[in-house]
Amino acid sequence: MEYTDLVTELKKKKIKVVEIPKWGKYLRKKWEDEFVSHLNEAEKKAIYLYDEDGACGYLWHVFSYEKRGRLQEEQADTAFNREHKKSCYVFYQHSNDALILENARALRAEDFEEQEDVYVVDKEFKWTYVRTHETGWLGPYFSRK
Repeated sequence: MEYTDLVTELKKKKIKVVEIPKWGKYLRKKWEDEFVSHLNEAEKKAIYLYDEDGACGYLWHVFSYEKRGRLQEEQADTAFNREHKKSCYVFYQHSNDALILENARALRAEDFEEQEDVYVVDKEFKWTYVRTHETGWLGPYFSRK
């Protein structure tokens, strides 16, 4: 599912969607500051958090390398679906496109089934849900700060 298709589907669910192009870089850095700050730079490099030397970096490596507590697979989907969602951000690993979702109570894990390397986080960065391009093998993940 394309980014624009996701926006259309969320609007059908009466979720207010505000597109915030170019916010991806800021949100990725904020996510790292909130969910990966317990690791030093050497530890971040060891789990390929960044795109370096041909090894593609992913923020969600903090979960796949078991450096932060998380739920995964069906448990992650269930936890996300049970979470009370008012407002949240949606952003991607490899795009600067991002969304603010308001009135997001109807937001479900299933809404992201066809998305890859997508991060959903509440506006206070207290919890996050991540769907990876490796879902089925690695992820999805859900974690609380």
